[in-house]
Amino acid sequence: MSNVISRRQALQSIAGVSAALATTSLLSTRIEAAEAMLPEKLKGRIHHSACKWCYKDIPLETLCQNAERIGLAAIDLLDIADFPTLKKYGVACGMVWGVPGGITKGLNRVEHHDAIVAYFEDAIPKTAAAGFTNIICFSGNRGGMSNDEGIHNCTIGLKRITPLAEKHGINICMELLNSKVDHHDYMCDRTPWGVELCKSVGSERFKLLYDIYHMQIMEGDMIRTIRDNHQYIAHYHTGGVPGRHEIDNSQEIYYPAVMEAIVATGFKGFVAQEFIPTKTDKLASLSAAVRICDV
Repeated sequence: MSNVISRRQALQSIAGVSAALATTSLLSTRIEAAEAMLPEKLKGRIHHSACKWCYKDIPLETLCQNAERIGLAAIDLLDIADFPTLKKYGVACGMVWGVPGGITKGLNRVEHHDAIVAYFEDAIPKTAAAGFTNIICFSGNRGGMSNDEGIHNCTIGLKRITPLAEKHGINICMELLNSKVDHHDYMCDRTPWGVELCKSVGSERFKLLYDIYHMQIMEGDMIRTIRDNHQYIAHYHTGGVPGRHEIDNSQEIYYPAVMEAIVATGFKGFVAQEFIPTKTDKLASLSAAVRICDV
């Protein structure tokens, strides 16, 4: 038998090897492309949430179905009626919403207290039973009221609520909001006022929801403020300034530095995205924001 390989056989052999290499290369390229589509593994030092109202056209169930892929452990500002859907997908409620009077008619007026207290008497046990920890509240609008009177009245109302919150391990969180752009005349619009209220109430279960977007507008100097007052803060919200849109390079806050400051305090709660997406793929915007904050 001749050991001489014909030219045709050699070419066929080379072609086969080339085809195999091409197939391997194509497969490798496809694997790399698929891996690039997977969400980057999060560092785990920040617990991420997102505020549902920013995604009004996306059903809660859809948001829950995508939570793990995006990197969310929780969704904020949901009612007690939404708890079963969250439980179905193993997603927490980062901040419970539903207090009567909303933002403008809050705890700084005694005539609002009975309705607010009744809400918390119902919501606190249900929130605890679901395994969640935070319920929002508001100061209400100033309406000519002095800072001291506002603290006095809020303290009266909160001291009716905090014993039950302490019993069930629930944080009552008053949100800091800007009164310059979005919530004109809102009383709890600066961190020092909120901290004084925390001291007046004197309960570990009453703390602040520090909204980074709002406090950049009102105060700036956020990193120093967080370092100095972190013991009074139970929750954080984000948002790009100006405009309350994506927290990328289109706005003025450098979120990685703010997140590093939060982590340095030993914070173990949630940081919730609360920006209004401008891009077509809103969930992609949300995923990108989570990764900006994942320091």
